[in-house]
Amino acid sequence: MTMPDDLPSTPSERPILAFFDVDNTLMRGTSLFQLGREAWNKKVITWRDIAPFAWHQARFITKGENDNHLKSAREKALGLSAGHKQSEIVELAEGIWEHRIRKRLYPETVALTQEHIRKGHEVWLVSATPWEIGDLIARKLGLTGALGTRIEAIDGIYTGQLDGHVLHHERKAEAAIALAEKAGADLADCWAYSDSRNDIPLLEAVGNRVVVNPDAILALHARTHGWPILRLTPKSIREAQRRVRREGRSVRKWVGRRADKEKSARPDVG
Repeated sequence: MTMPDDLPSTPSERPILAFFDVDNTLMRGTSLFQLGREAWNKKVITWRDIAPFAWHQARFITKGENDNHLKSAREKALGLSAGHKQSEIVELAEGIWEHRIRKRLYPETVALTQEHIRKGHEVWLVSATPWEIGDLIARKLGLTGALGTRIEAIDGIYTGQLDGHVLHHERKAEAAIALAEKAGADLADCWAYSDSRNDIPLLEAVGNRVVVNPDAILALHARTHGWPILRLTPKSIREAQRRVRREGRSVRKWVGRRADKEKSARPDVG
């Protein structure tokens, strides 16, 4: 007998993308702070350099995003990156996975990424955090890839300037939409998960949106528009997983194989 959660739907002939925010959605706190801690630990930067990030981390966990504080933290990070080798930062990012990032991941949200993978969906992390961190997490979790803020590098050395725009607010939505269009996906079938009011444009861009432990403004917006609100409790997670199984269209296997072949050739977006 077919159970309600497993009702068959017509498999999609096109890719379906699921976008996950990183900070306070996939993991507790800010990933950039963890990179900064590692840089301080390796004596790449000083305590005076890392102190503003520590304050921002504490506030972010308890209060959520603040645009002015985010701008200040990013400007500080850009300045600190100047003159450092790309390989050095990539090595730092690799070093934080086991003892700083992995243990701060929300297992419940990670489980949802895997639910989408089982459906044949592409799962992309999309964050204002540096691309190197998002890419690291995506690779470690077996996800499709990551969109993130790029820092300009010349001859393998960071200049301290942005390469493009900070992937935040409307820019994050624009990057996700551009990626979906390049993949040939129908945004009505795509998914997005976030905790922040700043991601309302991203959430509105897709047909299936879920707010995760939302800040007050996003929670109000979600209730007003009837969006699902995910709290990181067993009951809420089970319902979110059932919703993906019930409402998420599967992707035909040949579509997934084609997407895998084309992904490496896909130009950067953002």
